[in-house]
Amino acid sequence: MRVTVLVGGVGGARFLLGVKAALGLPATGEGESGHEVTAVVNVGDDVWMHGVRICPDLDTCMYTLGGGIDTERGWGRVGETWTVRDELAAYGAEPTWFGLGDRDLATHLVRSRMLRAGYPLSDVTTALCDRWRPGVRLLPASDDRVETHVVVDDPDTGPQARKAIHFQEWWVRHHAEPTAYDIVSVGADEAKVLPAARDAIRDADAVLLAPSNPVVSIGTILAVPGVREALRETSAKVVGLSPIVGGKPVRGMADACLTAIGVETTAEAVGRHLGARADGGVLDGWLVHSGDTADVPGVEVRSVPLLMTDVEATAEMARRALELAGTTVA
Repeated sequence: MRVTVLVGGVGGARFLLGVKAALGLPATGEGESGHEVTAVVNVGDDVWMHGVRICPDLDTCMYTLGGGIDTERGWGRVGETWTVRDELAAYGAEPTWFGLGDRDLATHLVRSRMLRAGYPLSDVTTALCDRWRPGVRLLPASDDRVETHVVVDDPDTGPQARKAIHFQEWWVRHHAEPTAYDIVSVGADEAKVLPAARDAIRDADAVLLAPSNPVVSIGTILAVPGVREALRETSAKVVGLSPIVGGKPVRGMADACLTAIGVETTAEAVGRHLGARADGGVLDGWLVHSGDTADVPGVEVRSVPLLMTDVEATAEMARRALELAGTTVA
């Protein structure tokens, strides 16, 4: 079976652990099961800081699946130290609000060196994964620059004027507290879907949308030209898992992102926002958490437990998604 998953962030990385387990693969590392998993990963959070290129979602997936993630935080390296961060702060080197761990910095240095040498991000990611052996093919949604920016009141002038700031500044520095009036994928209009990602969607036996942030993770992937077309062309069923449980995001501040684009923070509203593939949207199936209900025209909706409390619970989520996609795991 060929399973392609659209993912972003901590939730997406943890969901991939469950997908692997559901297919008989070890949750971390490589293994054999006869199945192939491809993750098409959000690049909208990517940013240059301190002269290095940081790709948070790709790295979180790589570290999580490779067994090197800090499981308590859900991001960054286990056993991390912060000497470089503290030294940069001592120099007053901006931005002081974004901390780079020493172990994590090595990844960014290697990536930046390869990018400056002319290698595309997809090749760089493959090279980095050669160390971590995640057991999943990790593909950036695009090799082109696609960065998420958030329109907020200008902090220097107040509500009289608005400005766009990088998503990382809004999310990490300001904790998503300034009201977001819009969320924009900068560069998306000129970008192209990574051909390997397009083919992975088209040729899949099942396509899953992880319970990642529906706006700045899944939404940013969908904003890349060619992704929606591939989803509409694939013969596989496309099944999404709601990141909203009981009217609240399971993790992070997805409610602030949804409010910014005028979508209610409910499983039904997010499902309707993504829409039925038969009506120009992307979904054939939509899983919502037990106790939640959703009426999404043209989409088959089922209610199942959607809390990723451990790998086995997450694997059961993946099994139910694959079942809704019309596939069975041998």
